[in-house]
Amino acid sequence: MKHQSMYRTTGLWAILFSCLLVPFSAAVSQTEASDMLCVGAHWTEEEGAAFLQTMREAYPSEKAWDRRAKAIRKQLLQGTGLTKMPKKTPLNPVLGEVRVYDGYQVQNVAFESLPGVYVTGSIYQPTDPEGKLPGILSPHGHWDQEGEVGRYRADAQKRFASMARMGALVVAYDAVGYGQQKELGWEHRADGEILKLQLWNSIRSVDFILSLGADPERLAVTGASGGGTQSFLLAAVDDRIDVSAPVVMVSAHFFGGCVCESGMPIHRSKDFQTNNVEIAALVAPKPLLLVSVGGDWTKNTPEVEYPHLQYIYELKGKPEQVQNVHIPEDNHGYDAKKRQAVYPFLAKHLGLDLSKALHADGSLNEEKVVLEPQQALYPFDAGNPFPEDGITSIFHVKWD
Repeated sequence: MKHQSMYRTTGLWAILFSCLLVPFSAAVSQTEASDMLCVGAHWTEEEGAAFLQTMREAYPSEKAWDRRAKAIRKQLLQGTGLTKMPKKTPLNPVLGEVRVYDGYQVQNVAFESLPGVYVTGSIYQPTDPEGKLPGILSPHGHWDQEGEVGRYRADAQKRFASMARMGALVVAYDAVGYGQQKELGWEHRADGEILKLQLWNSIRSVDFILSLGADPERLAVTGASGGGTQSFLLAAVDDRIDVSAPVVMVSAHFFGGCVCESGMPIHRSKDFQTNNVEIAALVAPKPLLLVSVGGDWTKNTPEVEYPHLQYIYELKGKPEQVQNVHIPEDNHGYDAKKRQAVYPFLAKHLGLDLSKALHADGSLNEEKVVLEPQQALYPFDAGNPFPEDGITSIFHVKWD
């Protein structure tokens, strides 16, 4: 990967500093927009750390950070083409049969985020709910090997079911072109506005979970890898999210390597630059948990990313609301140690029963979770066939 160094001369430092404070307003051509993409390891680790240090000096007060946050959010929306949101059309959910297990139940679902665009997923909830349940949205990352796909993976199903057993209403949904969507013809890494559609699907997932009766004052989002990206992007643009827990993704130098993360100019324009640490901070002062590991691009989190987020939360007067659990011996994923880190955080901020997911000694209490085969989690079947007007290509999506 070719690094675009911006920190190697005094002149460039001055230019960068002046550009960082100016929000992007001018329209750019498609070619110019592609030149503004920050993909994968766009910076070196040193460049990412230097950027955060520069920005820390640029917002010495809460008021200064609030101005910066407004500019970052503007860039996100403009970069995805969502400055003017599409009309929210009826969700028209397609619901499957309910399957009941020990302490939780599962129901497959598809709903329309746009006319003809069906988001596929499953609903997990406790079998004996009491009152309004807190809601948890769970996007997934880029796992696509046979038997290890997206939300169908064993660690994903354990997470959804455990959170439901804890007392949450959970909506796990497919990324564009995963699972049954892929079989219908969608392509995840296609050219076009995949990032825009994926973020819009997440926004509509908030609408959907609220339509199920989730408590609007207790909404969380958590996912790993690409699902971590989607978690902090959703929390950044949708104020209805109350708690954010992106796992193994928030990095000062790594911007996400897929078109659904960095395929549109959300980080940079001619006169603006940000990174995923600043984007994750847009949820402040609401609760934010970073789970990081030694085996990927989050390896520096305790020394680089987390202190910067602590600084922003201190500006907001809520330093206790941001946390980092670092697992130096672990690699990329949302496996056991990551779940052990996330469950207590969600229990604390959503009012969940932690004993349903962890034993008293802190070990996982997931023995009662039933793992279902991938096809069992598909919403479209003989009883609920895919609608004739359904869209299966990003190039057929009508945004207005």
